[in-house]
Amino acid sequence: MAPAPPAIHPASFEIVVPAHNEEARLPAGLAALCRKAVSLPLRTAIIVVDSASTDGTGRLVREWPAGPVPVGLLRCERPGKGRAVRAGLLATRAPFVGYCDADMATDLSALDHALRLLAAGDPVVIGSRALPASVVEARSSAARRAGAAAFRALARTIVPGVADTQCGFKFFSGPLARQAALPLRTAGFAFDVELMANCRLLGAALTEIPVRWRDMPNSTFSVRRHSAAAFRDVVSLWARPRARDAGALALDWDAPLPGQRAPADLERLPAGAAR
Repeated sequence: MAPAPPAIHPASFEIVVPAHNEEARLPAGLAALCRKAVSLPLRTAIIVVDSASTDGTGRLVREWPAGPVPVGLLRCERPGKGRAVRAGLLATRAPFVGYCDADMATDLSALDHALRLLAAGDPVVIGSRALPASVVEARSSAARRAGAAAFRALARTIVPGVADTQCGFKFFSGPLARQAALPLRTAGFAFDVELMANCRLLGAALTEIPVRWRDMPNSTFSVRRHSAAAFRDVVSLWARPRARDAGALALDWDAPLPGQRAPADLERLPAGAAR
């Protein structure tokens, strides 16, 4: 009688990576994330959300070699980083979850710090480039820096006390993340502001941590194409009646959520041996 295959234990930590036309940059970033995930104290899985890509992003993930870190693919037919992150978070099941950008602009050493805080009970841990201890290598133009400063000032009216809402490195208690993502309406790059505001409305404190961040070439964010929409989204959030939203979000974090289970097009690739 053949021996039973080794048991594959469910992941305790799931990382969502939104990816729109990232065929060129994703291999290096995903390989780095897999290497880092192997070193973490919790079994980790990765969900790449193909955000309406028209290149080979999806094929690349489907063909990703099996290893000790499971890599899954979720297809979003409609574009938008906010839509992609929402779909990815709602597809998670783990007690700790989060997301990072496909280019891995935030140094992955910050994952150790984030996990320690989550395990200690912090419900939300977000990377912040604005903290004094952060190291930021930026190549931004003066116009982009001015726009970013104006955006941060407006975002602070919605999420007071958060110095940097837009760093693509955020991690959560899994039940909280799924609860906060469920009513998310912002489809574009300003979704982080709404997600942080939802976490606050659910009673969660937000902990910022310093990061090492490098401005990566070929960013999917374009000042010319995306800035106006991002500002419109934040103004819309500012104008939205928050008291009404607070009532809508006051739900049981442990209750089953519509769409919480992974949809049919989430492809979980071979997980390798249990760790």
